[in-house]
Parts: sequence; C-alpha cells; structure tokens
Amino acid sequence: MLSIQKQILEKLGICSDLSLLRVVLDGIPPRRDSKLLIKDLKVDEVPLRIYQPKWPPTGKRRGILYFHGGAGTFGSIRTFERICRYIAKKCDSVVVSVGYRLAPEHPYPGQYFDCLNATLYFMRNLEEYHVDPALIIISGDSCGANFATVICQILLNKRDLPKVRAQVLLYPGLQGLDFHLPSYQQNASVPMLFRKLVIYFCFRYLNKEPSVLEDVLQNCHVPESMKQKYKKWISADIIPDEFKIRGYVPQKSASYKPEVHEAIKEILAITFSPLLAEDSIICQLPESYIVTCEFDVLRDDGLLYKKRLEDNGIQVTWYHSESGFHGILAFFGYGIFSFLSGKKIMDSTVNYINSL
Repeated sequence: MLSIQKQILEKLGICSDLSLLRVVLDGIPPRRDSKLLIKDLKVDEVPLRIYQPKWPPTGKRRGILYFHGGAGTFGSIRTFERICRYIAKKCDSVVVSVGYRLAPEHPYPGQYFDCLNATLYFMRNLEEYHVDPALIIISGDSCGANFATVICQILLNKRDLPKVRAQVLLYPGLQGLDFHLPSYQQNASVPMLFRKLVIYFCFRYLNKEPSVLEDVLQNCHVPESMKQKYKKWISADIIPDEFKIRGYVPQKSASYKPEVHEAIKEILAITFSPLLAEDSIICQLPESYIVTCEFDVLRDDGLLYKKRLEDNGIQVTWYHSESGFHGILAFFGYGIFSFLSGKKIMDSTVNYINSL
C-alpha cells in the first residue's frame, strides 16, 4: 500500500512521499523569542541553529546538542524549534540543533558524520559559547536518539575532547535485529509509527526499494548465528513481564534468507544498531536519561538499552509515558494540538537536565 501511494504521487507529478512528509512535518515557525539569542551557521555544509538565553549567566552554562528525529529522511531544525527553545530557557543552557543532511539525497551513513562534525565543532568552541566542558549533553529523539547514542560511543575514542556528561534519548530506535519484540506486536497499527513503516523507512533511508519488506518483518534478514549471539541482549525474554500483558503472543521467526540479508544488511551494523555494541564500549558510556512511550513500536529498544546500560554499571534515569506514542514531541508547543503526555515528557527531561 505504501509503495502504491508513493507511485501515485510521483506519477501525478505532485511529489515523492518524502517530499510530502518534509513539507507537512516542517512545522509552523514560532514567533520571535525576546528571551533567546538565536544564531544560524553552517559547519562543513551542515546547518546548525544555536539557542542561548539572553540573560547574563551566573556561571558557565550547560551545552546541549540536539539531533532531531525523522527516520534520517525528513524532519528539520524548524520541526523541533519549540523543543530546543523550551530546553534552552528552562535549563538556562546553550542548545545546538543540528540540521544533518537527509537521505536518500545525502546517503547513509552521512547523517552520522554530519552529527559528529557538528559535535566536534561545538566541543572545540565551548569558550565562545560560555559552556562548561564538564556539562556537555548529547540528545535526540527517535532516529536522532540513535545518532546521539552512536556519537557518544564514537567519542569514547576522542581523548583530546571533554567527556560527555550525559546522553538524553527520547524514544530511541536502536536495533534492526528483531521486529518481533512485544512492542512491535502490540503497537503494530498504532499511529504515528506503524510496524511496517519502520521497515519501509529503513529502506527509504538506505535508498533501496522495499521489495523484501515482509521478509524483514519476519526477521528473515538475520542469520541464525547472529540471533544466537545477540539474544542475550535483544530478546522478548528480557522485556519485563508488565510490558507483555497487553496482548503479547510470542512468535517464532521465519527461516533465514540470505538474499533478504544481502538486501538490507546495513541495519545489522553497529552504526545502525548501537544496541549491539560490545560491553567494553557500553561500560564506558556516560550517565543516561531514556524516555519510552507505551504506545510505540520502539518502546522495547529503549527498555533493552536501559538494561544493557544498567548491567554495565551506568546510571540510568528512566521516564515511561503510559499514554505516550512515537513522535508525540512533534506536537509540543502547538497549543490545542499538543498532548499533555508530551508536556510531561518535556518537563521530566528538563528536570533531569537541571539535576546535572
């Protein structure tokens, strides 16, 4: 159905599915904010928008990098303008929103490099923004939280840079190994992110036709040896029982198909699936804050990463939104169109940042 809709739009000469999404989700620009100094610049062709409170700082401020969601193919700085403004003001912090270039025009894994280059620029210019090098936070939502996770892992090898104080991950997507987890089954048809849409966007992100989408949904892309290797980290058995009450029925994966693996093997790489990183990496990561939403196919990715971090001695603050759904923060700040659950997520996030 998704492929048919895409073909109809393109044949009519209206636009591609991604072009339509980008227009719809670009957001309505908010009014000017008298309390913030907002500056746009480019670093290695990557747009950045930097938010700084106008009032005089009492000391050096926190520095927060924010990577927006959108499956790596849509979303923008403007989409998440209200979130970044809110954090900058409520946390008295400098917020850097990164407009990484989108796939498929800017091919995978270019988004990670864009986020990394933006991070390196900021970390090497903290003095200019009056930021405390001991208070750098890397954050993001959805695939942006995936980028934040990967950047934190990469920075472990950058000994010449300040150590990241915390990673803030809002309903992150962290693995492409198992699409039979309870949250994928329970929320398969829950807006805004259907189960099939996850796989579809993976293909779009990688600039490939979703010809084997149904096979990937059945985990046919994962070799048996890989399933056995990672079942200690990614398995429905690890998910707490209270998250299986809502209609979960264990399912058996279909047999491995090498041609399906070849078609989408990128989603099994550590870059795409940072939940698969070795313990030697995980144990070095900074303190973490994770938000999960009950009505989100990606809920269990967050739960599994929380457990991995805690098992490796990393302090985790976890906020679970009982009525939240994936992408709820895209509505934040839009008055009657926003959701109370989204406001609660943002207030919890702000409280966590202010506790650092």
